[in-house]
Amino acid sequence: MVYPSIDKLLNIVDSKYKLVHIVADRAKVMKEHKHYQVSEEEYVSQKEIGRALEEIEKGLITIKEN
Repeated sequence: MVYPSIDKLLNIVDSKYKLVHIVADRAKVMKEHKHYQVSEEEYVSQKEIGRALEEIEKGLITIKEN
C-alpha cells in the first residue's frame, strides 16, 4: 500500500499534475541540501519522493493558488 494515499493528497492539491510538480521540486531540495521539515526518524518513507508526499499530507508545504 502506498503511503500517503493519493485520495488524501488530491483533497489538498487540486491536480495530479500540480502534485507531481510540487513533489519533484521538494524532493530535489531534500536530496541536494538535506533539508527536512521533521526529523528523519519520523518519516515512513526512506526516499525523498515519499517524504515530500508525507510533508504535503501533514500540511508542512503550503500550496499557493495562481
